[in-house]
Amino acid sequence: MKEYKMRRGEYLEDRMPDLEAEIEDYFGSPTATEEYKGSDLHVVEDPDNPVFDRIVAGAVTYSGKKDKLAVDFEERDAEDVIAEGNAEAAADAVNAKNEFLLEATGRDAKSRRDSMKRSVEDDAEKPDNVS
Repeated sequence: MKEYKMRRGEYLEDRMPDLEAEIEDYFGSPTATEEYKGSDLHVVEDPDNPVFDRIVAGAVTYSGKKDKLAVDFEERDAEDVIAEGNAEAAADAVNAKNEFLLEATGRDAKSRRDSMKRSVEDDAEKPDNVS
């Protein structure tokens, strides 16, 4: 599961007031919910695009902090998808993920990568077992 921050000064609920409807538009109908860090996320068991096996997405609420978007894209092996003649579906899947994440977070793929890289670097700089 990956968590994504919004751009500074922006909130997920403002960018996507009806997150469930947005998930349905991009990936297919959510059929269940799954608990993650105390928040219920939407589960798409049978995504519209054959590249995806399952998608879990939703808002994770943190006390005193902005909500984050949590997403888990379970994908089939690209070689299998292409061998079935669904090469176009593979490209569509990449576009759908990037467009959904851009609309939700206001950050393009490069900005999301840079942000995740910074958070990993910040975690590495924190000393262990500080009292």
